[in-house]
Amino acid sequence: MSEDAIVAEIHRGREEFAKRFNYDLRAMFDDIVARQNASGRKVVSFPPKPAQLATIAAAPATPSADR
Repeated sequence: MSEDAIVAEIHRGREEFAKRFNYDLRAMFDDIVARQNASGRKVVSFPPKPAQLATIAAAPATPSADR
């Protein structure tokens, strides 16, 4: 299977970014948040979608043996 040049470029960029922070997820997250705040762009966040537990709970887990 041939390697996609775009995917390879994304992987290289991700590796370089992680290496800059010694693969520390907290440091990477803090950098992303700082860049986001420094950008001056409006950041929008949406409330989580309600869980559809009622639908899941109403469905039988396994088919009934008497059907």
